[in-house]
Formats: sequence, structure tokens, C-alpha cells
Amino acid sequence: MPSPSIKICGISTAGALDAAIQGRADYAGFVFFPKSPRHVTIRNVVSLAARAQGRIGNVGLFVNPDDDLLRDAIAAGKLDIIQLHGSESPERAAQVRENFGLPVWKALPVASAGDIDRASAYHGAADLFLFDAKTPEGTLPGGMGLSFDWSLLASYRGQTPWGLAGGLNPDNVGDAIHRTGAPLVDTSSGVESAPGVKDVDRIAAFCKAARLI
Repeated sequence: MPSPSIKICGISTAGALDAAIQGRADYAGFVFFPKSPRHVTIRNVVSLAARAQGRIGNVGLFVNPDDDLLRDAIAAGKLDIIQLHGSESPERAAQVRENFGLPVWKALPVASAGDIDRASAYHGAADLFLFDAKTPEGTLPGGMGLSFDWSLLASYRGQTPWGLAGGLNPDNVGDAIHRTGAPLVDTSSGVESAPGVKDVDRIAAFCKAARLI
């Protein structure tokens, strides 16, 4: 089994970014969502993007964004990928990809087999599905350390590439990879010491554990 790609999401400091790069993570995630403790402003992401340039892929995470925010964030963050983490429809996902010419990842909340089946609506509209744990109504759409029943992924039969998120941390990511065959693993709160505060040692440990499969 080849090692999966690794994404460290919710990066908002130079130290966390450097840790992700040193751990040989493939992607750094920048959250453009003010309600999240991991939110980065357009102004702050400029220096992070400059530091990341050519060393790691830049993914911008958005929740039901308008085109103005996307345009500003793509320019400031030198984004390589747009991740849609809200209730965006397949039509909106396809529109974003067409308007900005970047790959679109669509996060899909999972609590049951039916949630896996609903991914089919986004075939052709997104370049990758990120299966994440469904969070309670009225809370943040992700980054809460929740996981779902990984066995549900066995029902996915689509051709669109996918990744696994939701409750992954240095202690369980190896098991998650073995059990699901995930080609990409994504963590945020699992490498934090407090909400929004990345722990460089946990980032290093996560990256190492994901590679030691």
C-alpha cells in the first residue's frame, strides 16, 4: 500500500507551516471562515503563502463563499486548490471550478451509508471528495475532532478521488489508512494543543505515523 498524501489543515502561523513542511506533508490548509478558531485573514495569509511557495501545496478552505472572497483569497494565498466545506451544491462546485480554473475539493459530511451515496451527485463537479464526520447542527462544519464509522467507505464505488478527514490524529491515522486505504488523510484538531493552536510535535508525529504504513 503506497503512503497517502497528507494535509495539515487550519494552519495560521509560520511555525505550524514549517512543521508541516518539515514533516513532508503534501498540503497546508488555510481556513477562510471567520467563525473558525483557525481562521486566517486575507492580510495574514500573504506571508504564509510566501513562506509556503514551492514547498507545499496551498489549499483554501471555504464555507459557502462568494466569488469576491474566492478571488481575494486565491490571489493572496497563492492557492493551488479550493476546498468547499459548506452546503455548496454540485452546480456551485462546478461553477467555482470553471470560474477560477483551480481543482475543487468538496467536503462531504458522513454519518450513514446514505451520505456516502450522495457523493455521486458531485461526480464531474469536484476533483476530489473529502469524506468528513458530520457535525451537530448549528456547530462548525469541521475541525471538531469527530470521526465516523470508516467501514461506511467500503460502499463508495465512484471514480472521483477521495480523502479521509474527521477525528484523525497521530494515534489513529495509521489504523485509518490500513482499514480504509485512504489515498489522502487530512487532520486539523488532531494536531492541536487547543482549538486553533497547532502543536508542532503532533504535526511531526502525524506525518510520521501516516508514512509508516
